[in-house]
Amino acid sequence: MSVIVEDRRGRQIALRKLGVVEQLRLFKCLGADLAENKAYFGLARLAAMVSAIDDVPVPFPANEQGLEAILDRLDEDGVEAVGLAAAEMVRTDVLADAGN
Repeated sequence: MSVIVEDRRGRQIALRKLGVVEQLRLFKCLGADLAENKAYFGLARLAAMVSAIDDVPVPFPANEQGLEAILDRLDEDGVEAVGLAAAEMVRTDVLADAGN
């Protein structure tokens, strides 16, 4: 499932839904301490969801530096757009699971 969002700058940001294996890779990439830090993990999860920015592919991050590079490219406008879209994706999944 891919979702495209537009941030305030007009950038088109493609998002991927993180599967179980990708979530596991994200935990491994962060390490035990950072994976337990809710604020850090939240931003890292948003970064890991990005699959492209303006049709330029963004590879899944393999380490902290990769996460930081994605967040640097997104900046505040991109993070805000991705965060809103991620929340909507969760809401849609919950409604689907409830059968509504």
